[in-house]
Amino acid sequence: MNGTTMDDVRLPGTLRVGLSRGWLEIRSFSREWESVIFTFALPALILSMFALIFDGLFDLGMPAVDYYLPGLFAMGLMSVSFQTLGAGIATERDQGGLRRLRGTPMPPAAYFLGKTLLVFFLALGQAVLLLGVAALVFGASLPDNASDWFTVAWVLVLGTVACSLLGIAVSSLARTAQAASTIVVVPFLALQFTSGVFVPVTVLPDGVLAVASLFPLLWMAQGMRAALYPDAMAVFEPSGAWDLHLVALALGAWCVVGLVLVLLTFRWKTRKDG
Repeated sequence: MNGTTMDDVRLPGTLRVGLSRGWLEIRSFSREWESVIFTFALPALILSMFALIFDGLFDLGMPAVDYYLPGLFAMGLMSVSFQTLGAGIATERDQGGLRRLRGTPMPPAAYFLGKTLLVFFLALGQAVLLLGVAALVFGASLPDNASDWFTVAWVLVLGTVACSLLGIAVSSLARTAQAASTIVVVPFLALQFTSGVFVPVTVLPDGVLAVASLFPLLWMAQGMRAALYPDAMAVFEPSGAWDLHLVALALGAWCVVGLVLVLLTFRWKTRKDG
């Protein structure tokens, strides 16, 4: 023996472990090709159907592809963050994976860093496919200035972080992996119809808008409309303006609230494990 003890061995830092964990998460997700296709293609598929079915059918003030693009962009971001993490982490907890990870020397922060890398990988891939299909297949009008692209970027980042933290927190509500699907999918589906994704905000009752404004999706959709719609379309917003300062404030607040909820509620073990 050379006298070396466990205390003398330097373990990899949190950042290095988190990056390795992120790469593992991405590879594990990519092995399930059905999930990859569904996750990346869903917003683009819905946009394609809307562009083919609704173009010219209603007085939208613009081509259907342009009209529905911002809302579906926001919906896709919430899907890969809130829905993916809410159901995925609940499943890992139910199967005992989180309990086993907690028993290793891996820093807890590295686990969450790995999930963050997975979510942004999915968000960016989905965004590229959605915008590519919209522009190349249906001739959608995309931003032609750096300011609007910057808006797309910060809404994507803040919205994805906020929805990711909310998904992690919601995962702790589910007792089983099966229950997680209902807990995650039902509110997400309801928000799609009350946040300006499928139904214009101008026709929604004030009470519905007030409730929807308590969650990130409405603000994400509004931010994407500000970036992807012509400036003249701002008059159709509830306040008659894009209110990007309120979008940033709401999404930033949800990042803080989501972090607090995660710190207060996250569990490595199921309730039956104590």
